[in-house]
Amino acid sequence: MPAAHPLPSLAVALGRPAAAEASRDGLVFLVLLLAALVLRASAFLPSVINPDESLYAVQAQAWLRGGWPYVAVWDMHPVGAPALFAATFALFGESLASLRLLGVLAVAATGFALHRGVRAAGAGRATGLAAGLAYVACSALLDGLATNTEILLAPFIAAAMAMGLGATRRALVLGQAPGVRLVVGAGLLVGLALVIKPVVLPLGCLVFLVLVVPGLWQRLLGWPRLAGLALAYAAACAAPAVLVALVYALRGDWEAYLDGNLVAPLRYAGMGVPLAQAMRLSLSAAATLVLPLLLALGVLLPRRRPRQADIWLARASLAWLCAGCVAVGLPGMYFPHYFLLVLPPIALLAALGARRLARLARPGVVLAAFIGMFGVLALQAWCMVVLPRLEHGIGLRLPDPPQRVAAALNAALRPGETIFVVNWQPLLYFLTQTVAPTRYVMPSQLTGRFSAVTGIDAEAELARILATRPRFIVLDSGHWGHVQPAAQAMLTRVLEQDYLQYAQMPGEDGSTVELWRLR
Repeated sequence: MPAAHPLPSLAVALGRPAAAEASRDGLVFLVLLLAALVLRASAFLPSVINPDESLYAVQAQAWLRGGWPYVAVWDMHPVGAPALFAATFALFGESLASLRLLGVLAVAATGFALHRGVRAAGAGRATGLAAGLAYVACSALLDGLATNTEILLAPFIAAAMAMGLGATRRALVLGQAPGVRLVVGAGLLVGLALVIKPVVLPLGCLVFLVLVVPGLWQRLLGWPRLAGLALAYAAACAAPAVLVALVYALRGDWEAYLDGNLVAPLRYAGMGVPLAQAMRLSLSAAATLVLPLLLALGVLLPRRRPRQADIWLARASLAWLCAGCVAVGLPGMYFPHYFLLVLPPIALLAALGARRLARLARPGVVLAAFIGMFGVLALQAWCMVVLPRLEHGIGLRLPDPPQRVAAALNAALRPGETIFVVNWQPLLYFLTQTVAPTRYVMPSQLTGRFSAVTGIDAEAELARILATRPRFIVLDSGHWGHVQPAAQAMLTRVLEQDYLQYAQMPGEDGSTVELWRLR
């Protein structure tokens, strides 16, 4: 009788699951999807969570009507996020619920990719599920309830890293070098993440290292083959961006694409916050994630016979965390949602650390201790997100300000009439389904502190907008001071001459939203 293979579950763990394994994987995904729905349920209440999400919604809505990003609605991000938004609208309808459902699916997919990465490295299913649940729970923190770029790109990077972890185990255990198809597949995943947000470049470099370094270490790869794999990987990473650029060039919109996709981000990069503020914001993010970080410290506990898979996984996760920190710092701004880039490796480390901590308990309660730690983690994250919503009541006890303003505008607007949002929520264009009188719909990029990032004469553009005589002008008087002085003077003059105040409504944070109607 032939001897059993020494690693009978390896093929299963590395991506060719048997029927039973596939069934278990399906169950894991359903658990993560249900957890994401429950833990992110409060995201379906407010209309606005993050202004970037609102901008992508306006871009996607315009795109479905033939107005391409950069050309119809300007931004300084790649087209990946509005493309995913547009696809979601096409499938599920143009609604805010569709956007938040996209976020739920992306978070569940990332959690599942972490689970598969753990399995590919040879660690247990419980550790993989714990890593996925840790990510799902903590993804709601740091403004993560918004379906933002960091949420949307995470499944692609996590899946690419899972492929890298599988390649690591093949090289170290079976003596198999990574193949071209594997490297190209991982590169395409990273390339898709790059057309969502290019700051993932350090993570893309790490994925390649995880794919090939174990093979080099085992002398399974020669330098000529390594060079070929590097070229194939680079080409695969660049392919999605090159394809998008080619489409814009064929449309005759190359200059608009180049400005929004390359030149404007360079302008933005020069507006970074001071070092002291960057440190303060980083410490705030660390405090928000203090519980998973404390669990992650458990990987430092000594073990008499550490599992090789745990060692590989911990080292890869630490490298992932370092690369993620570089990605967070690249824009120089340190908004809370930027720190979501480091959440997947923190979730992996928290799962590994929690398992070591649980083994300190009595043998009969190890599993209960492990489950309890992640129950507390999920509950803490849920409370941090939901309790402020219950306190302030927007979307529950109190009406949602953007929805209320949009309802007032929709009741008064006639077909073809336009609105202009001076310094409030750009989502109003989406909620009223009106065509903006400018392609610069993000107020901070036209009348606010980031007006220089567009590279245009903002005052001339504002004068052009006002000359079109929008039916309604919407402004937030509580944040009037954020409008540039020259824009304030121009708007004040036009409002006094040509407009009457139509209504005042409460905005967020005690501010007042004013609706001005053309005389």
